[in-house]
Amino acid sequence: MDLGIKGRTALVLGAGGGLGGAVARALAAEGVNVALGDIDAKAARASADAVETAGVKAVPLAWDLADLSLIGPHIGTIARELGPVEILVNITGGPPPTPAAGQDAAQWTRQFQAMVLSVIAITDAVLPEMRSRKWGRIITSTSSGVIAPIPNLGLSNTLRSSLVGWSKTLSREVARDGVTANIVVPGRIATGRITFLDEARAKRENRPVEAVVAESNASIPAGRYGRPEEFAAAVAFLASEQASYITGSVIRIDGGQIPSV
Repeated sequence: MDLGIKGRTALVLGAGGGLGGAVARALAAEGVNVALGDIDAKAARASADAVETAGVKAVPLAWDLADLSLIGPHIGTIARELGPVEILVNITGGPPPTPAAGQDAAQWTRQFQAMVLSVIAITDAVLPEMRSRKWGRIITSTSSGVIAPIPNLGLSNTLRSSLVGWSKTLSREVARDGVTANIVVPGRIATGRITFLDEARAKRENRPVEAVVAESNASIPAGRYGRPEEFAAAVAFLASEQASYITGSVIRIDGGQIPSV
């Protein structure tokens, strides 16, 4: 299927990681020029190199999302080198595993700025061009914890959930301008983040990590962790011309893991 987005410009945040890198490659395969933001400059560059093999333009950006002062300069660089952002994929790093209770206020503030306020501010920076052009896609990745809170991920469950309400509200404000806003909810996708969480759980419970992984697989109807490419394919479709009537939605990419309707 031709997704109808060849020649458009995308900004993928967290593009040096497993999910973001896969999304950047999926969009590039559709002919989209991609700006790749990541706190790790080397990882962003490596993802950009992979993207360029598809014959599109790629701009890697060292981007600490907690530093809001970077937004203006980076958006300006993208506009000069690729054109205005038409597809925005918001993927942020996850906070450390913690219970919900007893966390320092400074920790909540720091993570809120990196995981929530940054996403809102970056979206606000690119939204005027989308609305004026009557076309735009805003896709924000969260976690299965926004539907079924995950034990010992108190910061993540709380902060990512706020993005769901924000995205739904935004979707109603911009729909008549041809701009869609959707949430994607990855389940257990085989990335470095999931490996980290499995290892942390194994250490916390004094169990072999293999036992933790086996238990996780058993809890997923599909019987396995997802591949980053499977997650990226869903995101690429939401960015497509064909997905113009999908907005305000929460799309699960979880192999059936989340038990609720």
